[in-house]
Amino acid sequence: MSKRPGSPPAGAIIKRAKGTPPPSNQIAISQGVGGDKSKGLIRTVQRTSGLEAPIVSLAGAHSGEILSCRFDPTGQNIAACAADRSVSLWRTYPPNTNYGLLSSMTKAPILDMQWSLCSPTIYTVSADHTLITTDVTTGQRIRKIRAHREVINSVDRTMAGGSGAELVVTGADDGTVRVWDGSEDGGKVPIAEFDLGCPVTAVCWAADGASVYAAALDNEIHIYDLRKGTQLSTLTGHTDTPTSLALSPNGSFLLSPSFSSTTLIHDVRPFAPSPTRIHRTLTGAPAGFEHTLLRAAWSRHDNGARVAVGGADRMVCVWDVESGRVVYKLPGHKGTVTAVDFHPTEPIILTGSKDGTMLLGELDVGVGA
Repeated sequence: MSKRPGSPPAGAIIKRAKGTPPPSNQIAISQGVGGDKSKGLIRTVQRTSGLEAPIVSLAGAHSGEILSCRFDPTGQNIAACAADRSVSLWRTYPPNTNYGLLSSMTKAPILDMQWSLCSPTIYTVSADHTLITTDVTTGQRIRKIRAHREVINSVDRTMAGGSGAELVVTGADDGTVRVWDGSEDGGKVPIAEFDLGCPVTAVCWAADGASVYAAALDNEIHIYDLRKGTQLSTLTGHTDTPTSLALSPNGSFLLSPSFSSTTLIHDVRPFAPSPTRIHRTLTGAPAGFEHTLLRAAWSRHDNGARVAVGGADRMVCVWDVESGRVVYKLPGHKGTVTAVDFHPTEPIILTGSKDGTMLLGELDVGVGA
């Protein structure tokens, strides 16, 4: 990841007429020899989502590489952050409008972002050591915290059990994991802090909101108990640094790609059948030599039957979790695919790349398709 000079002008909200929903079937005509359409092949393409087309390109907002992109909890909106220090906001469904651009938010590239689970806000973390909360309806910054002493690589959020408050966790190169109150008046002092002793590349909340997973440069994933303030255990198996962490929709498995081009699925249930807790070992997505923090994701419309990771080969690899086999190798980008996410209710995959663009792709409903 490299810094890019300059930043695009601030974006304005664009109002467009609401598009008509796409048909469930579309006709594809292949022209016959010599341009004779009467001898062409006519076939029907079965549509599986509400996208305008099976593949939709979202481009033109960023002048730098996209480092993270995610659907909001409803699946209606998309946000992406980039090395040009900006965050772009998009409509998922037609018209796929880039309705907002939050430019020059920080003094350094924005490395990761998350949508809030309870309000129309986003959390962003940056190489300038800051955690920023922004209202996406107005574009106004709600809160800015000097959260760490070094580059912040990852952010995640959860709803605290019982209290109804949102908690935010960050991990940084200073070797610490810090937990913050996500509310406007949460203050600028972390409510919990864990020191790993080496740079933290990724953080992720456990399903109960009481434990935090943290991947570090020591090739291990550390598990911390927020209530006791202590480390519970570690997940091993990687031979190189994990680049991101993603919890399955049912909270039972943890996905972690790594610089070794191997992606592991860890069994994090209390009583795992395997002593190593490695549920699946997946290959097919090369990490490359740039040491980019590739962000993986679980499918959500089918309760985590598939996982996906982008690669340095400019493609996205999608695996069937049950069999461990590759079911898709999706092309289309002109640079390393840095981030992927799945729509919460439809078989749609979102990908972001170092080429500064995103793609929305429609997948078959069947897992083994």
